[in-house]
Amino acid sequence: MEWTFAGLLAVSALLLIVSILRSTRAAKAEHNQIDQIHISIMEEINDLKKSIRNIELDQEVLMKEAGIPLSSEEKLFMREVLDLYDRKYSIDSIAEMKKVTPSTIQQMLAPYHEVKDEGRKVANEN
Repeated sequence: MEWTFAGLLAVSALLLIVSILRSTRAAKAEHNQIDQIHISIMEEINDLKKSIRNIELDQEVLMKEAGIPLSSEEKLFMREVLDLYDRKYSIDSIAEMKKVTPSTIQQMLAPYHEVKDEGRKVANEN
C-alpha cells in the first residue's frame, strides 16, 4: 500500500512537471505569434503613413498647379522637393541632392512660400 501511494505520488509529480513545461512552451509560441502580428501591423501602418504623405503632397501640388499639367516624372520630382522643403531642408541642400540649381528649386517652391504678416512688427515699433 505504501509503495502504491509513493508510486502514485511520483507519477503525479512527473505529470505536473510535464504539464508546466507544455504550458510554458505553448505560452512562448503564442507570444511569438503575437509579436509577429504586431510587427506586420506596424509595417502596414508605416506603409500607410508613407502613402498618405505622398497623397497629401500630390494634392498640394495639384491644388497649387491647377491648370498646368505635370508629367509623372515632374510630379514625382515636385513631390520629393516639397517633402524635403517641408522637412526643413535648405534650398541649397535640396538643389544639391536633386542635382539642379538653387534658383530652379526657388522657382519651384515660389508658389508654396507663405507670406509672413509683418504688420505687428511695425505697429509695435512706436
